[in-house]
Amino acid sequence: MRVGHADDVRLASGVTAVIFDAPAVAAMDVRGGGPGVREGAALDLANTVEQIDGIALAGGSAFGLEAGGGVQAWLAEQGRGFRVRDALIPIVPGAICFDLLNGGDKAWGRFAPYRDLGYAAAAAAGTDFALGSAGAGLGATTANFKGGVGSASAATPGGIKVAALAVVNAVGTVTVGDGPWFWAAPFEIGGEYGGRGMPPSFTSDMLAMRLKGAAAATSVENTTLAVVVTDAVLTKPQAKRLAMIAQTGFARAIYPVHAPLDGDLLFAAATCEKPVDPLVGLTELGMVAANVVARAIARGVYSATALAFPDALPAWKDRFG
Repeated sequence: MRVGHADDVRLASGVTAVIFDAPAVAAMDVRGGGPGVREGAALDLANTVEQIDGIALAGGSAFGLEAGGGVQAWLAEQGRGFRVRDALIPIVPGAICFDLLNGGDKAWGRFAPYRDLGYAAAAAAGTDFALGSAGAGLGATTANFKGGVGSASAATPGGIKVAALAVVNAVGTVTVGDGPWFWAAPFEIGGEYGGRGMPPSFTSDMLAMRLKGAAAATSVENTTLAVVVTDAVLTKPQAKRLAMIAQTGFARAIYPVHAPLDGDLLFAAATCEKPVDPLVGLTELGMVAANVVARAIARGVYSATALAFPDALPAWKDRFG
């Protein structure tokens, strides 16, 4: 798997592309009340296609769904895709988050720029990529701090690898109240998001519901998107189960989560290199994946930088270093 970003500072939005070097078995789990998805039906367990070539994550709300066309165009140039006799069709699911009101210039004219950004993100894909305010996370926000792109990885005791990429644009908070503590603190490794742990005690204010936009929020303004990739050998139904278990990591990192105001969803993909026990082994893999998702979400906020617009939300590091 390789990841690439393309974004526009003036637009305050962008695209993140996930490119698989070979087709990967994939499924999707949606739990937010306002999702925006491309090729979601193809991932349904009842449908024919089992493998995908890439994933497009974008800002721009429904306009950002065009990013998948750009990623698809790049993959087609590489000769990648699902073969139907002499035709090759790259399979590129995608999802979007709402960043249209973050202060950026969205007066793009007749056509939104996301198809071109998708192509550029795919072309830039590599094993090293930026976290925080980059790609689809450039314009992302949460209820109290700037959001962004986060990533984390781990392995099961048996050596099966799992990695997560998250675009954090949540309606709720990733921190406990307005303090330095992350809800995902119990899963942190090596101080990767500040090492602040949990607060010594919880107050009612910390547990109060904080929503981005408060009463003015709508069902399309907020989303956390995640991609989990493992080298386990999985069928499409097993990838679906992995996606379902892994999305519990959202609840370990965001408060509240999976609301009518969110478009939360998670793609799970398997590169199918190492066998896994279908019961206990898959359960353990899902457990580790959920922890990795929680870490990726916290890292997305921890790594972000504030947008350079009046009244922009502060970054976590602006307050806590």
